[in-house]
Amino acid sequence: MTEKAETLWQRIIAKGSRNTPGYEASLNLQPGASGEELDGLASTLGVILPQEMRDFYSIYNGQDWEAGSECFVRNLTLSPLEQIIEDWEFLNEEFEPDDMEPEIASQIKPFLWNPRWIPIASNGGGDHLCVDTDPSEEGTFGQLLYFYHDWGNRSVEAAGLFDFIEQCLNEEA
Repeated sequence: MTEKAETLWQRIIAKGSRNTPGYEASLNLQPGASGEELDGLASTLGVILPQEMRDFYSIYNGQDWEAGSECFVRNLTLSPLEQIIEDWEFLNEEFEPDDMEPEIASQIKPFLWNPRWIPIASNGGGDHLCVDTDPSEEGTFGQLLYFYHDWGNRSVEAAGLFDFIEQCLNEEA
């Protein structure tokens, strides 16, 4: 799957470069995460990382966001592993594990926040794209969902990380 991850990164960069001079440099991509670093993330969060996430992060370990940085897809900045941990810890402190969200997609367990969601990308306003490692019986391990900080609606955006990126790449620029 690493080949697929490499191809997706090439396509992300090519698409952005068509519209924005210097796009690749303005992504501020970080060198790929090692297997040991990915294992450390999994251990800290108490989850198993989907292989697609491991492969994607082995190419680039997210972005170093600063003013003027470009988004890797949509309005999202890809979080490096250390930012994932910070965001995950913050969200775990903010939400009680028993807080339920009754109006939620059937593929997602009905929590406002689930500690087994991995916040891999952010829009900078408190909303996160999350990898779901604890789906409901109707869901799929590794599915992606948006966590909106001020709105309980949670829905599955894609069956997995690669599927989500494909959707984004197929959207009009």
